[in-house]
Amino acid sequence: MSLQVTEARPRSREATRERILQAARRLFGEHGYEQVTVRMIASAAEANIALVGRYFGSKAGLFGAVLQGEPTFSALFDGDPAGLPRRLAEYAAERMEHPPESPILRALERSARHPEVEAVARERLLTAVLQPLEAHLTGPDAHARARMATAMFLGVGAMRRRVGPERPTPADVDRLTAIFEACLAE
Repeated sequence: MSLQVTEARPRSREATRERILQAARRLFGEHGYEQVTVRMIASAAEANIALVGRYFGSKAGLFGAVLQGEPTFSALFDGDPAGLPRRLAEYAAERMEHPPESPILRALERSARHPEVEAVARERLLTAVLQPLEAHLTGPDAHARARMATAMFLGVGAMRRRVGPERPTPADVDRLTAIFEACLAE
């Protein structure tokens, strides 16, 4: 009889929670929200299925926790504030041709209207896009101006999903810059 030696894995609450998060990130990224079950995630994490509920509340809660670890466009706020409309335009132009690089953000785009994901998607939009943009604006009506700019981002993504990707021209970037300047102007 041979004994199999396996590497000991930490079994602390935090280590288990992290294993569940990593398994969910991988599975949601590969298969999308709808195709992944809590049972699949627990199995991939080698965790008891009840722990998913204990740590995250639900599959949607777990998806929200996974989203918190995804990149945002906060780097666009670095630099001269006067250049922000151009940086936003260049970012939006890139989205015209290419979906987000993150498989999780692509899964969110595909599933945003799913009843279980709708609140999570709204929260992500508020905390990762609208509120950071509003915080970087000065002057009156910062919230309304941030909403207008955010609507532009949503429109670019919706257009790409429904019509297909399109390579933006330099003139497109100039037009987007003018739109973002109008949205963000005091």
